Amino acid sequence: MVYQRGVAASTLDDILAASGTGKSQLYYYFDDKADLTVAVIARQIELILQAQPGISQIDSMQSIQDWADGIVAAHARPGGPFSCPLGTMAAELKNDPAYQPALAAAFARWRRPLADGLLRMQTRGELGLADDPDRLAATLIAALQGGMLLARVEGDVTVLRDMVQVAVEDIRRRTERATSTR
Repeated sequence: MVYQRGVAASTLDDILAASGTGKSQLYYYFDDKADLTVAVIARQIELILQAQPGISQIDSMQSIQDWADGIVAAHARPGGPFSCPLGTMAAELKNDPAYQPALAAAFARWRRPLADGLLRMQTRGELGLADDPDRLAATLIAALQGGMLLARVEGDVTVLRDMVQVAVEDIRRRTERATSTR
């Protein structure tokens, strides 16, 4: 409901009705709507990572390409999803200090397996020492988020595919440069 309608448009009464729970149950687990929203953010990153099982095995250009292709394929269905629940929530909540730590932690958790895989590649000499795995991982996620936004606006997965591929190709060029200087 929060993903479909947004945080502001999802009242606690709507959530209670949709979940079939009472206020006492809700308040047993959550102090308030903000606490519930932080839990939704945490759940969304869990779902995202579960939907991308290859992300934890990234350690080569092929595994990066496979991860990127898998994401694009998931969004390529007619009408696509073309959006990310975490990105959608971040767009709505970005200026609210109550949610910034949870959003930052969720995106950091998403970047971490990418950065870890890129670090493994760097350790093997497949990336240069000047190449920052954390920044490259952030670039992949930024390309993915921006591509999804534009794909949703345009109703076409092509821009998502192109944006993600640009980020992947940047890493590929870096690996080629690093391996050619060994």
